[in-house]
Amino acid sequence: MVELEDLPNVGEKTAQKLREAGFADTMRLATTTAKELSVKAEIGEGVAEKVIEAARKTEQIDFETAFDVMERRRNVGRITSGSTALNELIGGGIETQAITEVFGEFGSGKSQIAHELAVTVQLPIEKGGLDGECVFIDTENTFRPERIKQILDSFELDEEEVLQKIHIARAYNSSHQILMADKVNELIQSGTNIRLVIVDSLTAHFRAEYVGRESLASRQQKLNQHLHTLQNIANTYNIAVFVTNQVQARPDAFFGSPTKAIGGHVLGHAATYRIWLKKGLAGKRIARLVDSPHLPEGECVFKIVTEGITD
Repeated sequence: MVELEDLPNVGEKTAQKLREAGFADTMRLATTTAKELSVKAEIGEGVAEKVIEAARKTEQIDFETAFDVMERRRNVGRITSGSTALNELIGGGIETQAITEVFGEFGSGKSQIAHELAVTVQLPIEKGGLDGECVFIDTENTFRPERIKQILDSFELDEEEVLQKIHIARAYNSSHQILMADKVNELIQSGTNIRLVIVDSLTAHFRAEYVGRESLASRQQKLNQHLHTLQNIANTYNIAVFVTNQVQARPDAFFGSPTKAIGGHVLGHAATYRIWLKKGLAGKRIARLVDSPHLPEGECVFKIVTEGITD
């Protein structure tokens, strides 16, 4: 493994700055931009370009064949949602190296799935987990350890151990939210086995802080940078990213859904999988897969009970 100090133009002080900014390995350096590295590590843009170029040579980043991609995707892990039907809809569970977005009206089950995944990611691989830990970025004060306790009881897991492996970040504004996403790199590099990052909800602060059409461009640019950070984390460390999203009314819709997801095309393009949740009767929920790189559109029904998500 190549140390930062082994790279050209990187001395002890620069290496320390890079590590403090969350760039502790060459792959993370190789996949960033000179501007981002310059701002976060407080180094000149010229130096940043040279460091990135050296890191890319070290990691041998170049074209690869489709066969190489297929081989790499064998490392993709999946986290069970608790529902067999929902797992089948999305190809076996929540996928690593990808951003999975669920959106729907309040009470449709978005946060419930988030809580479920925070537990199931800790299960052994043979039981549908990744035997790892979770980061939960909470923007709407929705996280409840009491709900985690209800869910873990059905899996016969140790309560204290499960709660210790869920790392909560309460984000109070969009800038704080972005900062906590950046800090996930530091947590991983400190040796914590993070396999899932949850953001609940992704757009709440952006929606509240950027009001009016005149601020739309700024909002989308900042949201795009945030999503780029999350996707980099997913790709670099083979982690699953799960985000919930709000909806807004469509008063002009005479056919189809009367609501649409917040975030516009920026989020639509960034999310690998997009799932629309709808309320049903007697605790039932309808999940519709509306976008995926390789899976067809489809629907399934699952249920939310005291023990969590089930068929």
